[in-house]
Amino acid sequence: MMAVSGEQALAGERMLRMPSCLLKLTRVVLSHKPWALFFLIFVFISFTYHKFYWGIWEDSENRLPTYDSSAEIGSAHYVTSPINISGEPPPSAGNVFFVETSEQTSPSYLFSCSVESAARTHPESRVVVLMKGLAKENASLPKHWAFSLLRCFPNVEIQPLNLTELFSGTPLAQWYMQPQWQQEPHFLAVLSDACRIVLMWKFGGIYLDTDFIVLKNLQNLTNALGIQDHDVLNGAFLSFKSKHKFMELCMQDFVEDYNGWVWGHQGPELLTRVFKKWCNIKTIETMSCQGVSALAPEVVYPIPWQDWKKLFEAVSASEFHQVLKNTYAVHIWNKLSHGTKLEIHSQALLAQLYSQFCPATYAKMKEDSEVLSKRAV
Repeated sequence: MMAVSGEQALAGERMLRMPSCLLKLTRVVLSHKPWALFFLIFVFISFTYHKFYWGIWEDSENRLPTYDSSAEIGSAHYVTSPINISGEPPPSAGNVFFVETSEQTSPSYLFSCSVESAARTHPESRVVVLMKGLAKENASLPKHWAFSLLRCFPNVEIQPLNLTELFSGTPLAQWYMQPQWQQEPHFLAVLSDACRIVLMWKFGGIYLDTDFIVLKNLQNLTNALGIQDHDVLNGAFLSFKSKHKFMELCMQDFVEDYNGWVWGHQGPELLTRVFKKWCNIKTIETMSCQGVSALAPEVVYPIPWQDWKKLFEAVSASEFHQVLKNTYAVHIWNKLSHGTKLEIHSQALLAQLYSQFCPATYAKMKEDSEVLSKRAV
């Protein structure tokens, strides 16, 4: 409920009394000289102005908070009611999850944009960012511009990731306690693959990698995952109801057919294997079977990984619309693209995505770019 000051309440009370006052004043004016008519007109205009002003003020109070890049950045705090990742799903469905399985606590521009775009397109959902590098006993987040920016969105929650609690009660609990997997070359990617399928099974909702830019609300894509390219599914986007049988089978396959030495075996290849068994098929195409959908590539992977450089090429407004007309989110393929310099003020596809779907992060990018340019002079 919106709190109002005494002065605002008094003004509102006067505004409500105004119509009856105008009626009385009209009777008086009509019985006196014509010059009094001008006074009546003046009062009526004043009343109309105040009503218009207070309507705007009330509307602005309900708008989404904006990030002021010139404001002083302080230390943001953990959410006071974190999700119990070892227990049952919360009563409110529709969480959007991001996971950082490394010790990294300095989010990139793309990380910030991913979370911001999800928060803007899912205002009614909890956007939960789980980070392994956050100390559980710490009362506040590290001082970093991205944390302060993201905490301006009331639906964003940044929490420490406790992997032991997350995997408890699942087939992955025993796997996680074995130390040898941490010596494997792709252990961080494998750990991320494990987290997403467990989160989907335990809580349901939406999982996104931190190199997505979200264009539309994803809540109507339920029990679904995207086709990356011909005959291959990708788990960078997942959307499932909690305790879904498909996710249970994914957890079982993760343990029973484990091979952490082959890139993608525990990720895209796992999802592809399980989906083919689920549907009893040999080749995957855009389809739905037994309540699980394989979405067309343009829905969440409109730019194939082989064409990732197109993200840095200039496109017109009409081309931008044409490429993304059937798209809900864009995967940026950060593993391939992270070393490429983005011209912030250009018409590159990626620059336009930043400016339109994560404007607060984009403002910070421009600010930092201008500072670097001044230093170079």
